[in-house]
Amino acid sequence: RAIRFTPQDTPIDMILHTPGGLVLATEQIARALIRHKAKVTVFVPHYAMSGGTMLALAADEIVMDANAVLGPVDPQLGNMAAASVLKVVEQKPIDKIDDQTLIMADLSRKAIAQVQRFVRTLLNDDIPQPKINPENVEKIIEFLTTGQVTHDYPVTVEEATNLGLPVTVGLPSAIYNLMELYPQPQGGRPSVQYIPLPYERRPALPEPKGRPLPEQARQ
Repeated sequence: RAIRFTPQDTPIDMILHTPGGLVLATEQIARALIRHKAKVTVFVPHYAMSGGTMLALAADEIVMDANAVLGPVDPQLGNMAAASVLKVVEQKPIDKIDDQTLIMADLSRKAIAQVQRFVRTLLNDDIPQPKINPENVEKIIEFLTTGQVTHDYPVTVEEATNLGLPVTVGLPSAIYNLMELYPQPQGGRPSVQYIPLPYERRPALPEPKGRPLPEQARQ
């Protein structure tokens, strides 16, 4: 709704910081972005994986931190990659494959075809102007959708640029300042948290009368 209510001549800037999410929601947002007539820019300060990458593909420009990453958009069926399910059917005789796997393989073919068709739609978007060299479209689809790498593979700025995506390196400082307002929740496991702030020097302990403190106790 926010995209739909934005005037068609007003550019949209969107910050992406996500491991992914529901395919339906992702496609709805992405379709709304490519229908917007003004320029759409996404900013990736850290990572935009899976569905986040799909939204990045809908943008006219992808502005990334030098260390930020995108990811593959190959479909996942539960905890299995669709491309890996198809490998089983390719490598084993059909009489050695159970019915459940054959059903999963059929769903996998459909899922990959659907994703490839949708990614092609995003890459061929020419509003307000073409953003991808037509010669690179199939190469991008092949790399991102066919399971050449694992689903959590980090696509770096360099790789994204070499693929032909409209990447610009370097985020405005305001983006980083905004991210500071949204601290990430701590996980359940005990760990050491890095806080990127200067530490104040501890005040020196008072030295007791009589015997002096050992040197390490002074620090």
